[in-house]
Amino acid sequence: MVSLSMTVDASANETPGQGHHGGENDHTIDATAYSVTYEPKTPPPGNPITSVSGWTPPPCWVAPIATPEEMKTEQEAIWAEGSPGYEWVSAQRDYYVNGKPHKDFEIANTDKGMWWDGQVNPNRLADPASLSCFKERADWVLKGDTPPAGPVVTPQVLAESAYDRIRIPDKVVTLSPDALHTQTVNLNIWAWLDSADIPSVSVTARLNSLGIWATTTATPVGLHLDAGTPNADLFPSSGNCPLNKDGSIGAKYQAADGNTVQPPCGLTYRKSSGQGKYTLTATITWKVSWVGSGGTGGDLENGVFDLPQDVTVQEIQAVNR
Repeated sequence: MVSLSMTVDASANETPGQGHHGGENDHTIDATAYSVTYEPKTPPPGNPITSVSGWTPPPCWVAPIATPEEMKTEQEAIWAEGSPGYEWVSAQRDYYVNGKPHKDFEIANTDKGMWWDGQVNPNRLADPASLSCFKERADWVLKGDTPPAGPVVTPQVLAESAYDRIRIPDKVVTLSPDALHTQTVNLNIWAWLDSADIPSVSVTARLNSLGIWATTTATPVGLHLDAGTPNADLFPSSGNCPLNKDGSIGAKYQAADGNTVQPPCGLTYRKSSGQGKYTLTATITWKVSWVGSGGTGGDLENGVFDLPQDVTVQEIQAVNR
């Protein structure tokens, strides 16, 4: 197994940039030549989204990892350490050097192919399944040939890896009366989010050496309210508040609305929370789509994020909005 980091490709016709062989005491391949990079470089402050169905991006994939010269430098450094054991090293030499089936790391065919193996999704390093794409020995793949069996990287897989890095703003739904004040039985609670509170968010995954990229974008499509108790009326009755044309959700409470106007997005508690609190949960749904190199693109799983707020409800008639 080659000790390299993340890389991507979908076709053996691509030839990645050359890695760095390192100095006298550094025999590892420079994996940056094959690594996926992201824009923004690090996830910004905010909250990750979770797919509606529980789907998760792949923990790893199969991709080109080294040229013949790079593979030779890496493997010979490992063999020289002596720790792998004679039998293992002998089997490795037979495979890569002695013609069983490859000869001298395929250096004579440097321009004809690449060595392929598993690569870890850099966003899922703690996932035990991230090692499932690796083989004991890398595969030699000629240009134009079908890559080895496994989850071979495509622009869509890049897009899926970017899904992990989506961060939505840490914005709690605005309530009137707000959650810091005691709510009142039979008083309408208005809920809303301004368009500036929930902008679309994009992340680009790129492998510059291959010219492969994908941009994943999450766009809000609606809000769902859960009162935390059956003793409440939701507006709309489904609790699903759609996105307005201007990108906002719901409407701000106006004093003129009093308690006679039904909020387009909100709720009314019909029973006191007693000595406890109700957990009012606002769940924003995000539509996730992507575009990528080679005219690729499509939709990924919708994502959600829950915004819970504890509210106290009591049987009084006065409230400070």
